Amino acid sequence: MKDSKVIYSLNEEDIQTVSLDLLGRNLTTEEIKKIIPFIEKKINWYDAIADSINERIESKVEL
Repeated sequence: MKDSKVIYSLNEEDIQTVSLDLLGRNLTTEEIKKIIPFIEKKINWYDAIADSINERIESKVEL
């Protein structure tokens, strides 16, 4: 695909917003680095896309 448009993303501000809600403080740079791999593993992008297609797009193919 030539033009790859970002559909959804998370940034450090999003992480800090959640940290403030949960802990009442911002995370340090080191703390953010520690949790990034865990966030990446928890985001099931394939199922989110498949579920959305199944919910909103009518299939023309008989299964």
